[in-house]
Amino acid sequence: MMALVLFLAFVILIFVGVPVAFSLGISSAIYLVIEGIPLNIAAQKMYAGIDSFVLICIPGFVLAGNLMNTGGITKRIIEFSNSILGFVRGGLGLANVAASMIFAGISGTALADTASIGGILIPAMKEEGYDADFSVAVTASSSTIGPIIPPSLPMIIAGTLTGVSVGKLFLAGMIPGLLLGLSLMGISYYISVKRNHPKGQKQPLKVIIKTFFGAFWAILMTVLILYGILGGVFTPTEASIMAVVYGVIVGKFVYKELKFRDMPRIIVESMRGTAAIMILVGFANVFAWILASEQIPQMIAEGILAISTNKIVVILLINALLLFVGMFMETIAALVILFPVLLPVAISVGMDPIQFGVMCVLNLVIGLCTPPVGVCLFVASNIGKISLVRATKAIMPFVLVSLAVLALVSFVPAVTTFLPSLMSGN
Repeated sequence: MMALVLFLAFVILIFVGVPVAFSLGISSAIYLVIEGIPLNIAAQKMYAGIDSFVLICIPGFVLAGNLMNTGGITKRIIEFSNSILGFVRGGLGLANVAASMIFAGISGTALADTASIGGILIPAMKEEGYDADFSVAVTASSSTIGPIIPPSLPMIIAGTLTGVSVGKLFLAGMIPGLLLGLSLMGISYYISVKRNHPKGQKQPLKVIIKTFFGAFWAILMTVLILYGILGGVFTPTEASIMAVVYGVIVGKFVYKELKFRDMPRIIVESMRGTAAIMILVGFANVFAWILASEQIPQMIAEGILAISTNKIVVILLINALLLFVGMFMETIAALVILFPVLLPVAISVGMDPIQFGVMCVLNLVIGLCTPPVGVCLFVASNIGKISLVRATKAIMPFVLVSLAVLALVSFVPAVTTFLPSLMSGN
């Protein structure tokens, strides 16, 4: 009965527009008050949720992304992508996806991708003659590549929750991230041909080489982070600090666009972003503790296995649950609450924890492009100045393609486990 009160309070708060983090906190507080549990337990559980050495890397990666973005990396990534793909029909749409794939190695978050790349490319695409709804759809959908290709903040959270290697989760996201990017390019090209979207001029080799060296430093950052973590040179937390140092050097001395007077603003923005994530993780951990005390995880696990113990059916049911939750809840909050609950169920039917981690994150980031809480779709439609209804209709083909990649991740283990197995010597 009290679990129902908890869920009802949370859902009502979400639908009246209260931010997800505070919806989790307020609904948890209501539960604690009604049950007569001291509120100081909330502070204890919040602290327990964020008291992790690995989570220290979040402010580092957030700051590194802001440094690189302010240092001029976004426009260089777009220029490089457009120099290669701009001559194809709908080339600016393809360049949009390619830019997201490269930018994913810096930001690790979908929302940063949408805001940074969308802020430049959506107006540019509209000016070139692309449909506004297509421009919004391709930007929002491609931004979901960010949390899949390393470094990925959701992967860090998933690894922290269960002790699964963050480095292996990073590596496991590489192939799915590439597949997702190529698939989104495919549907973008198909729609562009069908709608007769414009195409640009083919660029000479010297222009491509010049723009490549502009984007090279973004690509190198991802390589350095992966090599450092997987090679045992440094931990994910140390990698985030190296990324900050790298971002300062590239922005200040290579691109020469990062000014020291910009640093206070960048640091404050990074502090706000980090604080928002940490508050979300803390409140979500309180919510998850209440669910555990009400034995909701056991009920969910027993409910899924009561329907079937067949591996395919169980994976389909888990996917359906995660997709549904992803439509209503922010990715990190959903991970904190559901990942520890569903992982034992997945393992019980023979699923690899690394594979499940990538599947879980991919499920939830697809929800970033679907109403009612699709924040990437909200941001992109706002930049494109179109209604959410129109944006939702336009993004459906891209969502279907993303679901096809999700099916591969869910039912073909090698897609996610091949690269980590190479690194572990298996």
